[in-house]
Amino acid sequence: MEEEEVILLDYWPSPFGSTARIALAEKGTNYIHKLEDLSSKSPLLLEMNPVHAKVPVLVHKGKPICESDIIIQYIDEVWKNNFSLLPSDPYQRAKARFLVDFINKKVHESSVKIWMGANEEQEKGKEELIEWSKILEEELGDKLYFGGDVFGFVDITLVPFYNWFIVFKTIANFYIIETECPKLVMWGGRCLNRHSVSKSLPTKDQVYQAYLEFKKGWTHGQ
Repeated sequence: MEEEEVILLDYWPSPFGSTARIALAEKGTNYIHKLEDLSSKSPLLLEMNPVHAKVPVLVHKGKPICESDIIIQYIDEVWKNNFSLLPSDPYQRAKARFLVDFINKKVHESSVKIWMGANEEQEKGKEELIEWSKILEEELGDKLYFGGDVFGFVDITLVPFYNWFIVFKTIANFYIIETECPKLVMWGGRCLNRHSVSKSLPTKDQVYQAYLEFKKGWTHGQ
C-alpha cells in the first residue's frame, strides 16, 4: 500500500458510502474505489474496521477512518482546497453536526422501515419520514442549501437518502413528499444536478434493482 494512496472501501447502494464518494468528488480527490461483498467481507475491510466490519472505510496513508460523518470531516480537513464542507462559524458547525446525526439516525431508521418493512411497518416509516422531512424543510427555509449558498456537510449527508425517497414513490407510494415538503423536493433536485452528486450516487433504477434483490433474498431466507 502506497503511503499517499487513498482507498475507499464501499458498498455501492449504501447511502453512507455515497456521502464519502460525494465528499471526495467535491474536493477533487483521486482514490481507489474497492467495492465490498457484504456477505463475504474482504480481509482488508476486516483489518481496517475490526470493531464494526462495516463500510464505508477511508484508508489514507495506510490508516483507516471509519463512520461516514467522520470520513467527511476528515476529507474536509485534509484536502482543504479553497472551500470547506463545514461552516467556519463554531455554532453553525455544531448545528450542522447535530443535523447530520439526526439524518443518520432518524431519517435512516425510518427509511429502513420503508425498505424492509411489511405493510404496517412501511406505513409507519412513511409517517415518520414525512415528520423528519418537515423538520429538515423548516431548517432549510428559503436557502439554496442547508449551509446557505454553499453545498456542504448536511447536504452531502441527506441527498443519498433523498435518492431513496424517489424510489419510495414506486415501492411505497411515497408521493406525499411532493405536497408536504415542496422546498425540500426542490433542494433535492438542485443537489441531484450537481456533478459531484450525479457521478457518486446510484441511479434510481439501480436503487430499485437493489431493493428487488433485497426483497428476493429476504423472501427466500424466510
